[in-house]
Amino acid sequence: MSVLGGLIIVLVVLAAASAAGLAFRARRGRFQRSRSATSLPGTATADSGTAASHGAVLTASDLGTALGERATLVQFSTEYCTYCGPTRELLTEVAGERDGVAFVEIDAAARMDLTRRLRVMATPTILLLGPKGTIESRASGRPRKPELLAAVGTVLGAGEK
Repeated sequence: MSVLGGLIIVLVVLAAASAAGLAFRARRGRFQRSRSATSLPGTATADSGTAASHGAVLTASDLGTALGERATLVQFSTEYCTYCGPTRELLTEVAGERDGVAFVEIDAAARMDLTRRLRVMATPTILLLGPKGTIESRASGRPRKPELLAAVGTVLGAGEK
């Protein structure tokens, strides 16, 4: 193989890796809804390449506390997670500003049963539950406030943001 051929291969690999990295970064912190819940109850389904769990149900017993009357924000965290603190603050703020919305933080390392069941692969991972504990959407990474408000608004109803 010539030097030019090797250089072209290296450039193609670098371009592909850069594109994949940018695509991954663009999706971090965004709430995803799955198109269907075709898996067994309580398991996750795939949506656009990410582990989603639309249709799975979490109970007060799963969470160790009561569900919110209208919605529940669940954050999976770990002790050494960089974005977990700021995410906790944002979720606490949003839950406090809306009637019937609860916030629950779960230590992913201590609750490996839920971490595996819901295919939590990174922290923070945020689940947005409906009033009956159905997982409506999820996000991994630090969420952006406008997207969080929009996701919560879809669960609370069109009149709320």
